[in-house]
Amino acid sequence: MKPVTSPQNETIKFIRSLANKRRRQAAGLFVAEGDKVLARARACGWVPKYLITRNGSDDGWAEETLLASESVLRAVSTQENPTGATGVFAERWAAAPTTGDLWLVLDTLRDPGNLGTIIRTADAAGASGVILTGEGCDPYGAEAVRATMGSLFATPLVRMTTPALTALAQRWPGEIIGTAMAATEDYRRSYRAPTLLMIGSEATGLAPALQALCSTTVRIPMAGPVESLNVAIAAALVMYEIRRSTGL
Repeated sequence: MKPVTSPQNETIKFIRSLANKRRRQAAGLFVAEGDKVLARARACGWVPKYLITRNGSDDGWAEETLLASESVLRAVSTQENPTGATGVFAERWAAAPTTGDLWLVLDTLRDPGNLGTIIRTADAAGASGVILTGEGCDPYGAEAVRATMGSLFATPLVRMTTPALTALAQRWPGEIIGTAMAATEDYRRSYRAPTLLMIGSEATGLAPALQALCSTTVRIPMAGPVESLNVAIAAALVMYEIRRSTGL
């Protein structure tokens, strides 16, 4: 275990630099904070490259454990009042799905809080994984990671271009469901597994090219003049309806 007392330590400066998206993606590393989050990472078999902790114990879990002072912990944290340890992990991207009863496709989500919340909900709903397409936000950014509350470590993430997603849709053996404001079918229906559920961006919804891949589009009815639901809430409603319908 290496004691570190200065925020100007070169390793600490490198970890702080991961707050920058370009540097984070170049390194292929991201930061996760909090004892409960790190416990989920450990339970899911993730090993941190660095573990920054004020605790004096080192059981060999991390590649390198840094015993940090309070000022160092604050330096690497994105929170005003950091609690517990901080871990630095390598990003993981899964291959295109070949099995699974429910996969979620997210098209160009812009809000990292929404993205992280949806990943957490997908984990809770028993989804097999999340496919990201389009120019959306980074799931390994600090805000998105924090919003997952550790579910990031349990939920396979896949990156796919539109052509790759089109090829997947063409060989998909079950239903492909999209959410759309103009859809005529209520989301409270029977579904057939395996289900590929496509959710569009907060501002423009599901891209026309992806809507064309769907066997059915559904809408969530709303009373009054409300224009739309938050995308994370909409995703949760449809995922749990699919789960209820298919008995997942």
